[in-house]
Amino acid sequence: MTLYDRIGVGYANRRRAEPRWAAIIEQALGDAATVLNVGAGAGSYEPAGRRVIAVEPSLEMIAQRPAGAAPVARGVAGALPFPDRSFDVALAVLTVHHWPDPARGLAEMRRVAGRQVIVTWEPEVSDERFWLVREYIAPDAGDTMAGDRIAALLTNVQTLPLPVPRDCADGVFGAYWRRPEAYLDPAVRASISALALADQRVVERAMGRLDADLRSGAWYDRHADLLALDEIDLGYRLLIGETDRA
Repeated sequence: MTLYDRIGVGYANRRRAEPRWAAIIEQALGDAATVLNVGAGAGSYEPAGRRVIAVEPSLEMIAQRPAGAAPVARGVAGALPFPDRSFDVALAVLTVHHWPDPARGLAEMRRVAGRQVIVTWEPEVSDERFWLVREYIAPDAGDTMAGDRIAALLTNVQTLPLPVPRDCADGVFGAYWRRPEAYLDPAVRASISALALADQRVVERAMGRLDADLRSGAWYDRHADLLALDEIDLGYRLLIGETDRA
């Protein structure tokens, strides 16, 4: 059983593509005609109008792919079942941190495509800026492969910020920074791997404190400044590697 066979039930309901992120990803794909989506999940960010093939290890996630989604091969990033340079772009959206061997998976992306487009995040930015981490719960990121460590394994890297809008459609960890009550919903937390994989006794205690602060108004007193913002940088990043560029 893969990780998302265990925690991925109902995932597609809350992890929909955020349109503003999707537009940035689409631009990063450039003129690519062929795209390999690695660790594709339910296919939220698979682009239209291009030939896309998905790779995903979890049967649970494959089952949640909608009708008309790109064809999917069951497989893992570290052993992509395609010849060298089979695709114009290899895409990986918020998945590298779950790979057993990220360096090998990134090498495979470089092998099968001249361009790599990767969405990840910088945990230290979240640790510093996100109230949920600072005040309530700091999930163990472990030895996370993200940001600069990914960039070091790519070539000619461009890094773009992905600010989180106040109404973010993709229920990532930081999606509800201006909608704190959402974190009290167990179904919302179940689709956020950082919370779903944490010790649930710790999560419940943290949510109890958040609930109390929302009821008392203490959260709003501390974070009145957030209510005036339309977006915030919580460390989500888009990395573009260009192996074939001179």
